[in-house]
Parts: sequence; C-alpha cells; structure tokens
Amino acid sequence: MHADPTFPHRLRSRRSFLQQSASALAATSLTATLASRVHAAEDHTIKVALVGCGGRGTGAGANALSTAGPTRLVALADVFQHRLDGCHRTLSDQFGDQVDVPEDRRFLGLDAFRKAIDCLDPGDVVLLATAPAFRPQHLEYAVEKGCHVFMEKSFAVDAPGIRRVLAAGKRAEEKNLKIVGGLMCRHNLPLQAAIHEVHEGTIGLPITGWIYRMHGAVGIGAKQPGMSELAYQVANYSCFTWVNGSFFVDWLIHNIDVGCWVMDGWPVSAQGQGGRQVRQAADQMFDHYAVEFTFADGRRLLAQGRHQDNTWGFFGNVIHGTTGCGVLGEGISRPELYRGHNAASAHRIWQHEGSAPSPYQVEMDVLFEAIRNDTPHNETERCAMACMTAILGRMAAFSGGTITFEEALASNRELAPGLDELSWDDDPPVMPDEDGNYPIAMPGYTDVL
Repeated sequence: MHADPTFPHRLRSRRSFLQQSASALAATSLTATLASRVHAAEDHTIKVALVGCGGRGTGAGANALSTAGPTRLVALADVFQHRLDGCHRTLSDQFGDQVDVPEDRRFLGLDAFRKAIDCLDPGDVVLLATAPAFRPQHLEYAVEKGCHVFMEKSFAVDAPGIRRVLAAGKRAEEKNLKIVGGLMCRHNLPLQAAIHEVHEGTIGLPITGWIYRMHGAVGIGAKQPGMSELAYQVANYSCFTWVNGSFFVDWLIHNIDVGCWVMDGWPVSAQGQGGRQVRQAADQMFDHYAVEFTFADGRRLLAQGRHQDNTWGFFGNVIHGTTGCGVLGEGISRPELYRGHNAASAHRIWQHEGSAPSPYQVEMDVLFEAIRNDTPHNETERCAMACMTAILGRMAAFSGGTITFEEALASNRELAPGLDELSWDDDPPVMPDEDGNYPIAMPGYTDVL
C-alpha cells in the first residue's frame, strides 16, 4: 500500500487504453478453445457463488453465466429470503442447467457468505454484491479460500475498511488471484476511448472537472410488521451511512473515479459542505453535497450530488482542458470533446461512434478471460483508492473542514465498530431516538477523524 497519497501512481499508461479496449472486445468473443487454468476442473467449468442477491447481484450473476466457456452457479447467499428466492428464480429461468443451486446451497444470514464460498474450490469465482459495509470482510474470506473475485462497488465505508481491502488485494496478488471491481465505467469502451483522447492532448491538459449526480428525491421503504431495526436499515441501505458510506460515496463513486481517471491521479485534499435542506424522511441522508478535490499540482475537481424533487438534473462529468472541454462519464452514453470551453456552442472535435457492449458484461468478461488464460489482473488498489477519494469527500462534507487524503486514509474511525461479529438478532450500529430520528452529521461539529 502506498502510504503517501501523492505517489506518482499512474492509473494507466497513456497508450494502454486501446490495448485494453482490444482486450475487452476479445473477451466478449472468446471462443470455447480455452487455455488451462490453475485448479481448473478437467472440463474447464468455473463454479460461481453469489453473495448478495438483490438486483445488482442478480445482474452480476447473469453476467458471469454469460461469459465464454462453461460456468455453473452453485451457491447463493443473502440475508433476505425473498431476495434469495427471486434471484434463484430469475437466473434459473434465464440460464437453465447452468444454475445448480438446490435449497441446501441457498444460505441465509450474516454468516451466509462463508457457507456460499465454502461451496467453491480454489480457483473458482465469488461475486460479492452486498451492501458496501460488508465488502472488506467478504473479500478477506474469499481471498483466504483462494477464490477469484468480482466485487461490486462500493468497496468499504470508512478508512479502516479501505485498508482491509488494500491488504486483501495484496494477498490476492501473492496468490495469483484475479479481482475485478464494479467500477464498470473503467470497462466502458467509449469512455476508454474518450479518456485516451484526453490523455493524448486532444483538449490540452485537463485543468478542472465538474462531477454531477443531480436528480429527484430518494425514497425509503416502510418498516414491515415484525421487521427488526437491523433488517430495516440493511433493506434501506442507501439511507444509512454505516451501511453504504453515504449517498456521496455509493452514488457518486463512478464519476468521482472518472474524474480522477481524467486527472491521471488522486487528490491530496478536499473541502466541502452538505446537509438536509428539504428531506423529511427519518434516516441519515444528506440531500445535497458539494465537495472540492485538490490535486498536488493545484488542479481541481468539484463534485455535486443532490436528490431533491423539482430541481435541475444532470448526470455526468464536464471537464475543461487548456484548449477544450469534454462531456463524459456515467450517465453520458456518447462522450464528446470540444474545441473551446462552452460545449453548447464550441466546435465538436471528437465523438464516439458506433455501438459498444455493456460495460457490466465487459468487466465480467475481463475477469473470466484472465482466469481462463491465467494472466495477472487485480483491480483492488485502483478500486480502493477511488472509494477512499469518495470517503474523503464525505468526510469533508460532514465536517465542513479541509481534510488531506493522508489524514483520511490514516483515520481509525469506524462507522460500524464490531461489524464482523454482528448477528442478525443484534441492534444495528445506529439506532433511532425516542422520536424515531437518527443521528445526522452536523458540519462544523461532527468529528470525522
């Protein structure tokens, strides 16, 4: 792990983008002539376990079963029975005999991830798609058992969790395990091409960037009769900071990562603000954020997040270079670059043409191709650093102060102390007061370090 966040770590060499694009396209058309892999069964079938059976987990399962070469889903894990049942039904209907998950391999509970992973052999694949708070623990166990991993974003909710993820990634590298993270924009071929153009100087040196996720209010589900407080918060994980790290972390992480990708590095500090201006729901969510990230050479990114009804909406990144600008990122299906700094009136000089495969499928194709060809592939450090950048932004907004990346990464403050020992019968780390309200960060008063 790099202790100094200003280290000259390059996200990619500037000429590697087209190479990766070609690799990703090759992955989508990989034939059944498969190279041997370490620990592979004689028939080359890769067994898969899915941990987290909600919508994103079910989608990841479908992507894994759609990769080239034989795959078989053998275990499912979740904390909610209806999600287990729905996921099993959906994937069985779509993939038939590729889904081999009898009832005794459908595991329920906070310890279900261990039981599902234990159904695999070393060299098989586990898909980690639960709420982000649980990712470090699940990743550690998967690596310990010798499994390759797809881990959905976000990857942790606090600095101690990020450090666990980084350490697990190092152990995976030592064991020749492959890890892909769910920052699917990195596997979006049009975006790869756009950022290749940026790094080749098409709009000059990127100086500033604006990151946006602006849309209507985020709802919260009702607490069902007999539902425990822990179950309620996990079911509504977007609304509770200890589970998902905040709206800012879990929802803006893709375009925060894209902004850092454009800048070809990570920020050294952040200052920000946020709060609950109109939100009335009893939860922990801020309904607006504005965070300014500063890089070692003085360049900046400004990230805005808002979920309020009847307000301006935009989802994407706007970047300004010394000679031009660009509009790209998650939410922008066809990235564009312009000469000049007003995209509304400037001359367009580059636009991605043609169709492209789903980046959700490409990221899974990349993982399985690396496994089958036994080529090194480990995205853990990049994913963890992107997530830590988002956590830094949340810390700045919650505190209202300026925080350095180094300070944030060194923090020992945990959002859910003792999470690894939590049982489904326990109270969650955050409880409502007698009026049903939850603790909310107060800029200027909340200690985040």
